[in-house]
Order: sequence, then structure tokens, then C-alpha cells
Amino acid sequence: MNKEKFHNKTQFALDHAKKIGADQTSLSFGSASGFSVTAQNGSIDTVENHQDQRFSISVHLNQSIGSASSNDLSESTIIKTIDKAYSLASLTAADEYNGLADKELMAINPMDLDLFHPWDIDILSAQKLALECEQAAIDYHPKVINSEGASVGSYKNESYYANSHGFFGVTNSTGHSISCTAIAEEDGLMEMDYDYSSERHPEDLMNHIEIGKNAGSKALANLGSKKIKTQQAQILYTPRVAKSIISHLMDAISGGSLYRKSSFLLDSMGKTVCSEIMTIKEDPHLKRGSSSAYFDGEGVETNPRLIVDQGKLLGYLLSSYSARRLGMETTGNAGGHHNLLIEPSGSDDFNALVKGMKKGLIVTGLIGYGVNIVNGDYSRGANGFWVENGEILYPVSEITIAGNLKNMLNDIEAIGSDMDNNGSTKMGSLLINNLMIAGQ
Repeated sequence: MNKEKFHNKTQFALDHAKKIGADQTSLSFGSASGFSVTAQNGSIDTVENHQDQRFSISVHLNQSIGSASSNDLSESTIIKTIDKAYSLASLTAADEYNGLADKELMAINPMDLDLFHPWDIDILSAQKLALECEQAAIDYHPKVINSEGASVGSYKNESYYANSHGFFGVTNSTGHSISCTAIAEEDGLMEMDYDYSSERHPEDLMNHIEIGKNAGSKALANLGSKKIKTQQAQILYTPRVAKSIISHLMDAISGGSLYRKSSFLLDSMGKTVCSEIMTIKEDPHLKRGSSSAYFDGEGVETNPRLIVDQGKLLGYLLSSYSARRLGMETTGNAGGHHNLLIEPSGSDDFNALVKGMKKGLIVTGLIGYGVNIVNGDYSRGANGFWVENGEILYPVSEITIAGNLKNMLNDIEAIGSDMDNNGSTKMGSLLINNLMIAGQ
């Protein structure tokens, strides 16, 4: 779909919604295409190509909202979809907090965030990468006997958002990924682990051979795992799992949790909610960022900001609706947070943090979801490695980590410089003191 075609369809849809009586309207058009290939057992297991288009609309009528969507972009179907949304709005209870975000908050200055970089690769070449990635894992060590597959994928996405304030926003983006999950075996017992890389530009991807080797290395390291006794100890989360702690914090400061009073961080604005070494920056304008955007899901202009500064909470994550419920202003987070950058607390990387541990657990994997955002209670199954006097002694499995997020956030001792840039949260390892480990 080209931009002119989008403008025409958008104006057609907005005009029809207004004609039938809508007070306000927001809508989006989008198209996506891509492929993924998976290699397993030395051969290509799956090849998938996908291409789709979509149209969705929300109609506001007397402070009620009705929404509908369709994959058919013909004018007749667009009309039917709008009429359905209008009908649903007429049947829905009014809510005084409904409505588009204020017109003066719209992002009127488009920005090029360097998000569109198609991968010049054909299916046969992608298959070759996947096969080589899996083979690199298998070749890492004789005890690496198999894989759950190595995958290579790429997509292109074109999306348009508009509303009856006259706002039009366009986003063109790409995403590419390589991943591998390896299986290692010893004495009839098997362990698995994985590695991956995901980027906007193919040139930023980690080498596929390295991904395979890393997956094999991690699976091999998990062999011979032991159980440990129940005790309190230091916990060092590797970057991959440390991000989950940040996601719990983001859930707790999101508008939905706050206005429903279902957060352990109610009324925490301006208060210390983390260790003073914790600073979290949101950067929606990060070039090639996985969640970069110059406007949010309502067309509101986004801006870089500090969410947490030296442990103090400076901002919530609010849409216009949740902001009105709280008597505040939207923070440009309709649809969620943007790129989060967690600053290291010093120059120590993962290895340096391990050397500084007297006794504790490195967590490389988490299992299940025993997290209560209402009161902060935290209980998750985990696996990793036991450390004493700065040395990794052996792998550990079948344990549970228990605590309370409020205490955990305040007990953060260090944030590593070993940054993991995959995904929308970019951070290093996270060292937390005095967590309960339930084992034998």
C-alpha cells in the first residue's frame, strides 16, 4: 500500500464515520510480509512465508467506544467495518474518561528513526544460514547431540495511524532474527539452552555461527546440575532474565495497574522505589530501536525521559484514558513503553560481578510466572549456577526464588556493564542481595 492510497482510504473512512454520526474516530491500516525458515536434524524442517493486511477502527459516540477490524481493505468492507464499530459504540456503556488524546499533543513533526532495512536474502540463503547455525551448535562438543531447531526470519511492516483530529502517522519498519536451541546429553540426562539475535538491520545481527556455538556452550554448561539447600543468598540475574525484573516494575507503574489500584507501587511518584544505583531512561527516538516511535498508539508525540533517576520514580506509563482516570496527563505510552535503557552501576561486567560474589546463585533461566503485581510477591522456578568465593562451581536446577519485588528492587547491589541490546530493554546483569532460594 503506498502513502497516497493510504491517505485516500483513511479520508474515506473518516468521512464515513463522521457521516453516520461518530463524535471522534481513530483508525489504522497496515500490511506486513516476511518469512521464516527452521533447520532441525541437519535438514530444513519448515519454511513459512506470510503476507497480510489489516484495517481497524474505533468509533467514539457519546463517550462510548466501539471497535472493529477486517483483513479486507475494499471500500465496501471498510464501510461495513465502520458501521459495525458504530453499532457496538451505541450498545456500550458511556465512560467519561473515553475520548481521543488532546489534539495539541499530536506528533506533528515526523521523524526518521532508521527502522526500515530490508534484508537482501533469498530463502535458499536463509536455509543455508539456519543449517550452518544448527551445525555450529552440534559441532561445539560431542555431548551436544541435537537441537530444537535453528531459525532465520525476516519481516517488513508498513503501518498507518490516523484520527479525526487530522493526525496522520506513518511507520515503516523491518525486523530480522537468528536463533538456535541446542540439546546436550550426559548419562542419559538432557539439558537445553538457546541463543538468539534480533535487530532492525541485518548488519547488526550476531554472526549465525557464534549464535550456534553459544547455544551449544550454554546447553553443555547445564549438564550435571545439582540441587542446593534452602537458604538466603545473592542472586545474579544474567541480562536475558534480568529484563523480567524491569518488566515487573513497568507493569507496576502502568496506568492500568495504577487506576485499578492493583499495583504495589501506588502513590509512588517522586518516591524512592529502587536502589539508588538504578536509573532507567526511556528513549522512543533511539535509532534502529526495537520499540522506537515518534508517536504512540494514539498519535501522541513521544519524548525521551527519565522514568527512574537514582532510585526515585519520576514518571508513570500512561495513555490518555489512564491519565484521565488518575487526574494526570498522558505520557505518550498508549501501547506500552518504548526503548528502556538501564545504566550500568559501574564498569564491572558479568565476570567481574561473579568474582565479587562470596556465595550465591547465577540465574540463567526462569520457569513459570508466580508474580503478584498487586502486592509484589515474587516466586519463580529457576536454574543456573552456584558460586562460592567468586568461582562457578556447578549448575543448579529445580529451585525456586522467592521474595517481594519492593524489597528486591531496593536490594539491587550492582548493574553490570555487559549490555544485552536485544529487545526493547537494554541492560546488563543484575545483582540482588538476600533473596530466598528454596531447594532441598
